[in-house]
Parts: sequence; structure tokens; C-alpha cells
Amino acid sequence: MTMMLVEILCVGNELLSGITMNTNAHWIAGRVAAAGGTVSRITVVRDELAAISSAVKESLARKPGILVITGGLGATYDDMTLEGVAAALGRPLVLDKKAAGMLKNSYKRRGLKYRINRVRLKMATIPQGATPIENMVGSAPSVAIDSGKGTKIFCTPGVPSEMKDVFKKHVLPLVRRQVGRFSAEEANYMVAGVSEAMIAPALAKIVGSNPPHSLYLKTHPRGYLKKPVMTPRIRVQLICKGDDREEVKERHRRVSALLLKEIRRLGGRLEERRRRR
Repeated sequence: MTMMLVEILCVGNELLSGITMNTNAHWIAGRVAAAGGTVSRITVVRDELAAISSAVKESLARKPGILVITGGLGATYDDMTLEGVAAALGRPLVLDKKAAGMLKNSYKRRGLKYRINRVRLKMATIPQGATPIENMVGSAPSVAIDSGKGTKIFCTPGVPSEMKDVFKKHVLPLVRRQVGRFSAEEANYMVAGVSEAMIAPALAKIVGSNPPHSLYLKTHPRGYLKKPVMTPRIRVQLICKGDDREEVKERHRRVSALLLKEIRRLGGRLEERRRRR
């Protein structure tokens, strides 16, 4: 299994004003993790040229394998993503004939008799050297760009259904190819009578005794049972991953046994166990 780092950059004033929940970042992160990749950072910026350009430059300096940008590909004045990316890369924006054809096809496919005017052609004006990706759900083409700095950039629409279609067809396969063989086992334990502070030393010891990136062990507080006495409740999440399925299963079995032993030692009890592969 090869480490694949992915960064997510979400563009939109609505994400920072509380108008729209950032479900795109949540969805992308889940798909990357399930494929064996690692989302190392999620950034949200306003619809401002300087903010977008700066965020792209900062991401490229960290050298993730993939930078996924969502939002800001439309025809309105505040859709500045492609201009911001072009500025960050030091490239001009050019009207791409292939992207313009994709735009026309999108209208025709949905029976929309729109005239391809200057305003709409803004959606087909992309950074020089970029590759347009047809939007099979909406209008604005997505864009793939080789940054020349070791990072592949994908600019996708902010509309979730459009973003998801492009991500599943073009980004996710790239993540999977880079990661290679990947296997994971997950279990969640609902525990009563043990607090995060009580079990923290044992978890640190378990994580430290396993290879880096092979184990994710995290506690999540779940409040208190109030009767007959105040009793803490936590969820303990265990994820083992690697490129050898049998090795992953064995590590999961071994760590699970250690975890349950520690819970019993601390006087806790297991209320529920949920396992997922």
C-alpha cells in the first residue's frame, strides 16, 4: 500500500456564512479514506481571487498527490476558481474548444435551448494546458490540471451531484491506482464505565507498538448514564489497514483482544460492538 495524500479546497462564501453545510468535503474525505488514501487537509475560502490563488499555492507547496477543488466553476461574476488556479500556476486562461463543445452537449442533452454567448463561454475558459472533463449531470465542465509540481489538480462543480459524478469517474480511480492493494477492518465499541482519560494511556501504548499508518484508534465521548450513578460512556473506534488482508485481520484480532482486556481491567463493560469491513 502506497501513501496517497489528498487535499480538499472548497470555494464559496455560502460555506463560510453558515448558509450551506460543507457536505462535499465530508463526502470526498470518506471516499478517499475508504480507498486507502489520506486526506491531509481541508481548506475553505471565500469567492475571492486572492484567497483562491493563495490557497492553491499553499497546497502545492505541501505537495499532496491530488488537490480536489470544489465550487466556483459557473458563469457568474463571483465564480473565480479557474482564474485563481491559473494565477497560482502562472498560466493564462484560454477558451478551450473542447470544453465549449462539452458545454453545448450538456445543454443539448438536457433539452436546454441556450445560446452559447460570452457569459456562458466563461465556463469553457480554463487554465492553459488543462484538460476539460465533461459534466454529465450539469453544465460547467470540470478540469484536470498537471501542476508540474507533483500534484494533480481537479476542479469540480460545487453542486454535490455534479461533483460526485466527476469524483467517482476520474479522481477515485487515480487514488486507487496510487494506493495499490488495500484492505481495512473496522470495529466500533460502545463502552460504559470508562472515560477517555482512563483509557488514553493504554491506547497510546497500543498505537505506539504498531507500524505507522497501520492502525487508527480513537475514542469518542458519548455522555453519561445517569442511573443508578453517573457513568461515562465512550465509543472506541478501531481501524486496521494495510496491503496484506491476512495481516490486517490478524492485527485487528490482536488489538481488539487487547482493547477488550483493558476495558475489563478498568471496570468498564461492553454495551455493543459493530464491525465493518
